[in-house]
Parts: sequence; structure tokens; C-alpha cells
Amino acid sequence: MAAAAVDSAMEVVPALAEEAAPEAAGLSCLVNLPGEVLEYILCSGSLTAADIGRVSSTCRRLRELCQSSGKVWKEQFRVRWPSLMKHYSPTDYVNWLEEYKVRQKAGLEARKIVASFSKRFFSEHVPCNGFSDIENLEGPEIFFEDELVCILNMEGRKALTWKYYAKKILYYLRQQKILNNLKAFLQQPDDYESYLEGAVYIDQYCNPLSDISLKDIQAQIDSIVELVCKTLRGINSRHPSLAFKAGESSMIMEIELQSQVLDAMNYVLYDQLKFKGNRMDYYNALNLYMHQVLIRRTGIPISMSLLYLTIARQLGVPLEPVNFPSHFLLRWCQGAEGASLDIFDYIYIDAFGKGKQLTVKECEYLIGQHVTAALYGVVNVKKVLQRMVGNLLSLGKREGIDQSYQLLRDSLDLYLAMYPDQVQLLLLQARLYFHLGIWPEKSFCLVLKVLDILQHIQTLDPGQHGAVGYLVQHTLEHIERKKEEVGVEVKLRSHEKHRDVCYSIGLIMKHKSVHCRNHRRLSCSEPDLRFLFCRKGLAFLTASLLMDDLYGYNCVIYGWDPTCMMGHEWIRNMNVHSLPHGHHQPFYNVLVEDGSCRYAAQENLEYNVEPQEISHPDVGRYFSEFTGTHYIPNAELEIRYPEDLESVYETVQNIYSAKKEDVE
Repeated sequence: MAAAAVDSAMEVVPALAEEAAPEAAGLSCLVNLPGEVLEYILCSGSLTAADIGRVSSTCRRLRELCQSSGKVWKEQFRVRWPSLMKHYSPTDYVNWLEEYKVRQKAGLEARKIVASFSKRFFSEHVPCNGFSDIENLEGPEIFFEDELVCILNMEGRKALTWKYYAKKILYYLRQQKILNNLKAFLQQPDDYESYLEGAVYIDQYCNPLSDISLKDIQAQIDSIVELVCKTLRGINSRHPSLAFKAGESSMIMEIELQSQVLDAMNYVLYDQLKFKGNRMDYYNALNLYMHQVLIRRTGIPISMSLLYLTIARQLGVPLEPVNFPSHFLLRWCQGAEGASLDIFDYIYIDAFGKGKQLTVKECEYLIGQHVTAALYGVVNVKKVLQRMVGNLLSLGKREGIDQSYQLLRDSLDLYLAMYPDQVQLLLLQARLYFHLGIWPEKSFCLVLKVLDILQHIQTLDPGQHGAVGYLVQHTLEHIERKKEEVGVEVKLRSHEKHRDVCYSIGLIMKHKSVHCRNHRRLSCSEPDLRFLFCRKGLAFLTASLLMDDLYGYNCVIYGWDPTCMMGHEWIRNMNVHSLPHGHHQPFYNVLVEDGSCRYAAQENLEYNVEPQEISHPDVGRYFSEFTGTHYIPNAELEIRYPEDLESVYETVQNIYSAKKEDVE
């Protein structure tokens, strides 16, 4: 009976939304329903915010039910933006109608800014001052971020350019917030020993788009602690650690009781949960991110040690971190409290080696060398974080796959946040910005940042005058080139000088097998990265995809030149003259699925009859949509190649229609 009443009332509500007069049919029937039933109907999800607004204006009864702080508007907010509900406490008074309006306004503002980025920054990477509009936005930042996440989560292969810039903006916002939190964390006194918190900040900064929080990581560690307590209960049911409450920092002083905790920990971590040191893939940045250590149950000595240390301290065992060379360790004091201790009064724990307990001599065997007593000493939080970031920095320098230098840039930011006057790292950062900013298509703001860094280096260490002078000279030359730049270059396929161009932007291509000792890849971060080996004539369309049989990759064309436009040195180094058509043939800019950008000769390219989407981070910078057979250029790329899209359609029709007929 109640269900029938609800169904009947549900049929009346849409009609009420369209009627202005209170005497509309069914109104008296609706308002006479119990309040719980009316509220259920209004929260059923079939009404939009506009519907609720109109319904609430029909009579006093419905207006009271739709009050701004009530359940109806809360449900409207929850259904529209469910991920934001975690930011509200059940006990807080919230004006849900006002929150709805503010979130809606923030969403519109976010979309407006994202839409403007492609036009403003298509020809360069987003400069450091490009985010000034975002920093000055009114309203809660979480609303703006939520809209960016909504854009990123849009289904399908459309809105690629929107997603590209939404990701960049979100990356910037979160990193700035995390870096500020880290700097505040580093201002804590030396006796503030939250090693896990510092490690989580590093994790968050390097993975700003992931949902990582100290609360979630601590909850996962707490679940491990519960398993250890369960095992410990079987060893000693009266163990004092079992009486500890969450958040307590009590320490157990008896060595035997501490040993029982460590035994239980080793069993749970290494036997039950199968945590282990990652010997097979040691030089992987994931080994340093605490959320990945917990997910993958593996890491390197320092990350495994921080996990081990955190669990031990929660259970009352006062382990300490040791910045041992080549292999981070923990130490466990065996001497009497208050006594004068030396390095032989400790047992050293190798969390990477399944919690193995080592003597001083065994520690030296572990790394194959004798070390001084000072290296067995305990280190504070800042030194631990310095070592973690130093590891990431080393990985960033040697990284070969991610050619955007993102890990190197992130680790430099983190290291200089802790030690801002490190001259060599400042020089490295200057060179990196110089590399990213020297080309005409890169950010002019980066050039100015280089000059700021160089000036700071000169102040710290006048002995670096030679390196600083070299970078300053080339940076100033870049500034002069920027002044001479003209407007957008438009390339028409119908022009006589482009008659040999065979392919267009957006097509999916395959690279022929080419065996040449000088076939080399160019870094994705270098601007006019050109694919070396191509096929006949500039026949590829800008959005074409390519596959190299030699390396097994696919790629998409995002630009072309009627002849090779690289300098003589590049042409010589890449042995372009060995090609049958040499450099007097069209060359194509392509995005490759391995994340690199290359410059390809036309004679080495051919259509890929089995097109597939290219997972390159810069695809959205140039293309707005993937259709399944080709990419559609965004407005900015189409301005530069206005006749390519029509050529793409013709090529797709000829190539894939013919293939379909052959299959049939």
C-alpha cells in the first residue's frame, strides 16, 4: 500500500515541477502524504536541482521539506558530487543548498579556465605563471579540484585536450599544496620523529594524481599491527603491547618482551603477508613510495625499514633508523638504560632481508667494506627523507623510459625544499630548465626561472662562474629568439612546395623495419623531435599513427615538414644521408606509445591497417578525439594544418573501407 502511494506520488511530482499554480492536479494528494514518504520521493534521484527548486516554491509544506540545510539538498549534493562527501562531518551544520551553488560555480569556472589553456599554451609548455588565474580563484580549492577530476574521468575517447590540461592543472595544484605541507613539516623540532608522515609527503608529491593520504596508509599499517598482536597473543597472552590503545606511544623496556614483538612481526610480515625486498627490480621508483610498498608488499631497504620501524614503535619497541652506507638499517639497543653505549651494544636489523638481526661485523659483510663507528649512529627525520629523495634523484637521472624528466624534476623540487642552497643541485635544476626552455616552443617563463636560479648559484659559490656564464649566455640568446618570433605558421597541403607530402596529422601509421646502426630515439622533452626513418614523400597526415617493426611501437603524426628541418649536426649524427631520399623528403613529428617524440622520414612510414589508440602523455595537447581509426586534431593544431583533416577522412575511407571489403 505504501509502495503504491509512493508510486502514485512520484507520477505527480514531475507534473508539479511544470505547474506554477498550487491548485494543480494531485498537489493536495501529495502534500497530505507523511513527511517521510515525501522526503523519500524528493530524494529518489529522479528530480534535478532545478526540479527541487520549482517543487519547493509550490507550497509551504514542500518548501519546509526542501530547506537548504535539510536532507533533500544534501542528497542532491551527494548524488551530483559523491567524492566530496568525505570532507563533511555528520555532526557539522551544512547549508547544502549554498554548498551546491558554490560547487556549481567552481565547476563552471574550472571548465572555463581549462578551455582557455589550449589556446594560450599550445605552442609551449604551461609556464610557471600560467597558473596564476587558478591561484586567485574564490571558493574552496577542493571544489575546483573535484571538477578537474570529473573532467579526467569523462568516459570515452573524446575531450582529450580538456583532459590533458585538466591533468596539468590538477598536478600543479596538488604539488603546491603538498610542498607547502612538507616545508611546514620540516620546521618541526628535531625530536619530532614521524618518519612515516615525511615519507607520505614524498609519496604524495611524486604521485599527486593518486589518492594517497597519511590516514589511509596508517589504517593499512594498523591492520598489520592487529595481525601482529594476534600472533603475539599466542606467544605471550599477557604481553603489555596487547594493552596499548591506538595512538599511544608507550615503550617496553624489557629486552625479552621486545624480542617477542619482533618475532611476531617477522612472522606476520615475511611469512604470513609475504613482504620481501625487491631484489629483481631494485631500481624502480615504486619501491620508495609507501602506498606502493603496502600494495606490492616489496621495497628497498629504506622503505622496508620505515614500515618495520613504524610497526615496531606502535608495539612499544624503540627501534632507531641508521643511515648505513648502501643499505639502510635499524638498530635495537641491548644495553642498560642510561649506560654509556657504543656500536657493539646494538643489534642491527635488516628489514630488507626479512628482519635478520646483525652484529657490527655482519653489517660490514653485508656491504663488503669496513665503515667508521659514526655511520652506525641514529639519524633524524630530515636525514631519512634526504636519503629517500636522494634515491629518487638518482633514479631520475638514469631514467630512460619517462623522457619528460618528471621524476627528476619532482625529486629536485623535494631536495631543494629541504636543502635550498645545494649549489650542484641548483646547477642541475638550471640545466634542466634550460633544456626544457631553450627551444622556441617552450616556456619563456622557464627562461626567467633559469636566470633566477643562476643568480642564486653565483651568490652561493662564485667558483661556479664558468658554468653559470655559459647557461646565462645561452638563456639570453633564447630570450632574443623569442622576441623575433612571428605568428602561427600555417601549412597548406595544396601549396606547391608541399606536393610530396603523403600523410596527414591524425592517421595511424606503421614504421617499416629499418636496420641502421645510427637509428636513435630523441627525447620526448625536446621540442621539434623528429622521427628519423620514414617512407616516401611527406605523405603522412599529422594525426597518423605509426608502428616501428624494429622496436615494435605505434605512433601518431602531429606535424610535418616538406624536408628535414633539423640542423646539419643532427642530420650527420642520425646518418640521414644513408636514406635513399636523404633529407630532401618530408619528415614527420610523431608521438610514440613509449612516451617519446620522434622525427620520422617519410620513406620509412606506411599505413597501419590495424589502428590502435596511442597512450602518449601529450596526445591531448594536439588531438581532441580518437575515433578508432584516427585522431582528430584540436582547434589549435587544425589552424596550423587546415587542409589535413579532409585528407585524413579520404585516407581513412580508402584504407579501412578497402580492408573491410577484403575481409568480407
